[in-house]
Amino acid sequence: MASEMSSPTLDAVQCPVCLKDFTPGTINRHLDVCLLKSVADSSPSTTEESEPPLKKYRISATAEAEPPSTTASSPSSVAGAASSVFSLFQTNKSKLLAPGERNGFLSSKLSPVNKGVKRNLLGEAEPGPAAGTEDMKSPGLNGHALKTSTDLSPRTLLTSNKPLAEILRPNTLEEYFGQSKVVGQQTLLRSLLDSQDIPSLILWGPPGCGKTTLAHIIASSSKKKGTARFVSLSATSTSTNEVREVIKQAQNELRLCKRRTILFIDEIHRFNKSQQDTFLPHVECGTLTLIGATTENPSFQVNAALLSRCRVLVLEKLSVEAMGSILDRAVATLGIKVLGQDQTIPKEQHQSDEPKIFIEQKALDTVAYLCDGDARAGLNSLQLAVQAQLSSARPDPSGQGGSQEILVKEDHIKEGLQRSHILYDRAGEEHYNCISALHKSMRGSDENAALYWLGRMLEGGEDPLYVARRLVRFASEDVGMADSAALPQAVSAFQACHFIGMPECEVIMAQCVIYLARAPKSVDVYKAYANVKACLRNHKGPLPSVPLHLRNAPTRLMKQLGYAKGYKYNPSFSGPVEQKYLPDELQGINFFTWTPSDL
Repeated sequence: MASEMSSPTLDAVQCPVCLKDFTPGTINRHLDVCLLKSVADSSPSTTEESEPPLKKYRISATAEAEPPSTTASSPSSVAGAASSVFSLFQTNKSKLLAPGERNGFLSSKLSPVNKGVKRNLLGEAEPGPAAGTEDMKSPGLNGHALKTSTDLSPRTLLTSNKPLAEILRPNTLEEYFGQSKVVGQQTLLRSLLDSQDIPSLILWGPPGCGKTTLAHIIASSSKKKGTARFVSLSATSTSTNEVREVIKQAQNELRLCKRRTILFIDEIHRFNKSQQDTFLPHVECGTLTLIGATTENPSFQVNAALLSRCRVLVLEKLSVEAMGSILDRAVATLGIKVLGQDQTIPKEQHQSDEPKIFIEQKALDTVAYLCDGDARAGLNSLQLAVQAQLSSARPDPSGQGGSQEILVKEDHIKEGLQRSHILYDRAGEEHYNCISALHKSMRGSDENAALYWLGRMLEGGEDPLYVARRLVRFASEDVGMADSAALPQAVSAFQACHFIGMPECEVIMAQCVIYLARAPKSVDVYKAYANVKACLRNHKGPLPSVPLHLRNAPTRLMKQLGYAKGYKYNPSFSGPVEQKYLPDELQGINFFTWTPSDL
């Protein structure tokens, strides 16, 4: 061990067990040896002769290096040595586990090593099969079979406290549907994920499209391969101090263990600009690999400096086909059988106590169509419908026992959903997307499409007065002088919406939209005034003064100075009057045909 020591330098790292200094390149190997020495309670020469195990198998290798009796009888020594190392990454000393809690925590971590030892409720060892001969359903502490989440009964899964979308969240990319353009087999990101070379990412997409799930798949892969440490936070409940604490732990992890930290921030757009700036230097130098998820446009909600250091992945709304695959996986996991169009419930010979749940294919199709590409809403709606039927099921009155048969129909799904799940955010990008689509549909005289976009906004909860104001603008901008009645029509629609409100004003809005879409279009007013603004902005030097004959002369002094002198009052003449109304510098300019390049 003495050979591993180095003279103290500015970059020396102190061992928390023996308090000796080592270089950053040797501290990790030394920690393994030093911990083994303190646990085994043997001579230094015996510890140093054995090659230190790999870090990822530190605990299990310690248990295997000991005789069975030593490993089982000295968990406190393991906890005492390990806690000194773990405390490096816990700056809040008040949150450290008590000695008894640490013993229980580490003993539970050591238990998978002794698979061949069966213990009773008192913790005493009992003879059992050798290690490696047990499968996932071997007897456990209570004598019953151990079950994974997929082995549990449908009633247990459906009546649990967790939503079905959380229970069935995929752990691999093979179970991840609907985003083949982003993480398909031949995509660049898929190859980076397979090689664990994960860049900093901003996942942008609508709710329920798989942003959080993709982050959890990356976390699961990182934990299996031991290539990175994964930390998940939510911007809705995380403070800047907590983020700094994670960054400090990431620096220690990279310095001592040479392991990267992947930080997932859900709803990252909830962080303000100064909070987002906290990540900048650490993402830049590679201390953190940041994965942010947002439903808002990153161009507006994420700091530009942070955005330039991350790769933006646009996740699309899930298609009906992708939702069908997700629902098929759900019913297969829950053990629910799907009935075709004209199929009836089959008769089975064997009987069991668990209810048999069937669902119509039409019911699944209805969920896929009505959830509007939101997998979370679709799975939770399926869970709600099945739970309702399970709760309303009555026991067999004949008392002969046997399982009950429950059929979930399309009407049950519609009753649970009530209405289509419409994606619309009054303060987000979808707000501007829909109003732009309405404006352009009316400009193109497509009254059918204009009605659709109007309904999309009003049914999504948009303020009708906002839409009415946009219609007033459209009446002058796009209809203009081609139909002089368009502006009064739009103003009347605005006043009517202000008087009676929703939902009665929706037909008034529809009438105005149809009128404007059918009206002849003219942008002469819009273009002419735009040319005037361009002329004023591009004018070089001081603006020309108002000609004297066009000025008002309410006082004697103004008249003496020549104000209003030579002005020809038009009503006093029977014909057209020759008179200049523009400054001399602008004579000959026609703003209806003029372009800024003519100036």
